[in-house]
Amino acid sequence: MKTLLHSAAALSVCALFPALAQAAPMTPDVATAIARDLPGLMTTYRDLHSHPELSNQEVRSAAVLAKAAREAGFTVTEKVGGTGVVAVLRNGEGPTVLIRADMDGLPVIEQTGLPFASVQRGTSTAGVESGIMHACGHDTHMTAWIETARLMAARKSQWSGTLVMVGQPAEETGEGALAMLKDGLYSRFPKPDYTLAFHDSADLPAGQVGAAVGWALANVDSVDIDVKGIGGHGAYPQATKDPIVLASAIVMKLQTLASRETNPLDPVVVTVGSFHAGAKHNVISDDAKLQLTVRSYSDETRNRLLDGIRRIARGEAIASGLPDPLMPVVTVKEPHTRATWNSPEFTQTAVADLKAQMGEANVVVTPSVMGGEDFGEFRRADEDRIQSVIFWVGGVDPARLAAAKSGGAPLPSLHSPFWAPVADKVIASGSEAITLTALRLMPRR
Repeated sequence: MKTLLHSAAALSVCALFPALAQAAPMTPDVATAIARDLPGLMTTYRDLHSHPELSNQEVRSAAVLAKAAREAGFTVTEKVGGTGVVAVLRNGEGPTVLIRADMDGLPVIEQTGLPFASVQRGTSTAGVESGIMHACGHDTHMTAWIETARLMAARKSQWSGTLVMVGQPAEETGEGALAMLKDGLYSRFPKPDYTLAFHDSADLPAGQVGAAVGWALANVDSVDIDVKGIGGHGAYPQATKDPIVLASAIVMKLQTLASRETNPLDPVVVTVGSFHAGAKHNVISDDAKLQLTVRSYSDETRNRLLDGIRRIARGEAIASGLPDPLMPVVTVKEPHTRATWNSPEFTQTAVADLKAQMGEANVVVTPSVMGGEDFGEFRRADEDRIQSVIFWVGGVDPARLAAAKSGGAPLPSLHSPFWAPVADKVIASGSEAITLTALRLMPRR
């Protein structure tokens, strides 16, 4: 795969994408402009970081994006799919490029110690009250989105086509992209030929850009298993059907879905994250509850895993002698987050182009990950037409990353209350990578 990134192979791939191949050489002013704008961008970033909002509640964040896009000359529509923002800039004939940033924070109490750390609290749509933090870096995504909109608007003489900038709600719950599509994103606004996004990374050195070829992020399913039993006195277990023993057998058997029923080259994860049962030492309960996260890539593998979970739960219950009315209830929560696919040839070409412009060492091919991201829905809505890539942009200080890899202190991950990316590097590289890719896709005609 790496050989495809060398110049000869990149030229052959570019033949598949004339818009990329015909583009004139880029002027070096994008990085210069970002460096000039960075102090103001960091003010915006700190403000967004200090004021995170939970999924489907991103009213203030959406207003910040909408105002910036209007000031840059975009036609802006708010409240698309809830709190979503759609900003459109038409600039003659040419392809349509959609650029997305997600806006929501997480129900996490921030512990970074930053002087602008969030102290916000709120209640989710599920009714849970908590602290709120941008523990996944969406504040850097929004800030880079604003800079990209400004850079593209200021360079209308360099490109031709239609730019659609999307501020998306509820990425963390997997609802936002689908909500915007359901609300007419592709009927009320221009349908894209290409979709672009980036996500900050807790695994790459600050400012380095990466992309996976093909599968980028996984299907994410949340599964509940309600395991029934016949309760009674702990001293007389023969008179009961113990749901804790049955649930434990289910937990152990579930591991064979990965170890014995799946091709080792087809990565899957089946994790039991929660096991609740009983209330007293000497009472055998009549119920146990399991909560699972299930990860996969292809739809076929996902369906096989979910069918396997149902089969194992029922099979273990039969083996335990439970009567049919007490069979476990398996519930797959919806909506689930579907896997994100980076169009292979398109991604390889984009990576090769960014290597040429940003430096060979600053752009890499990354492996697929088992995290989830609903950005892929924008491609799936018309996957025969739309080509897509989501980049990673490193957010870790290189010295800390090297120390961690050498056995030093472990680094916080995304969603950690301690996650504090090197924000200026993420914003600068993210906006540069997205802007350069968009300009390449829409050469002046």
